Amino acid sequence: MSFFKILCFGWAALGIGSRIGMVLLGRRWAAWETRKAYSKSRPAWVVAVGVLGLLLIAYTWYRVFTDSVAYDWVIAALLSLTGVKAIMFLFRYHRFREFVVQVMADRTRLRKINVAVVAFSIVLVAMGIFVY
Repeated sequence: MSFFKILCFGWAALGIGSRIGMVLLGRRWAAWETRKAYSKSRPAWVVAVGVLGLLLIAYTWYRVFTDSVAYDWVIAALLSLTGVKAIMFLFRYHRFREFVVQVMADRTRLRKINVAVVAFSIVLVAMGIFVY
């Protein structure tokens, strides 16, 4: 299986899996996310995940330039957009946390984000099957 196919399926699994968790746990998910996962003082795991995310983006672009896979740049460009979240994790954590708390408190906004994540995950699965 190619790196880009694994990336598509892994990213989609993370998106769909987290949305299933949100549905199953309901308000407990929101409480866990705002109190534990993104606590007021930045947890150590946030730095690790932010750095690993940026390294994954760099490695993906390395693979774009060294492999000859059609449309590999598409997934690399999409993944690069997640760099914004990694940078917020690393350098603007408190602002990112405020955003998370606001979203978890606004059901309409959360529903829109969840629909977008599931739709994007479906696109990733299709890319994994038909493109890579």
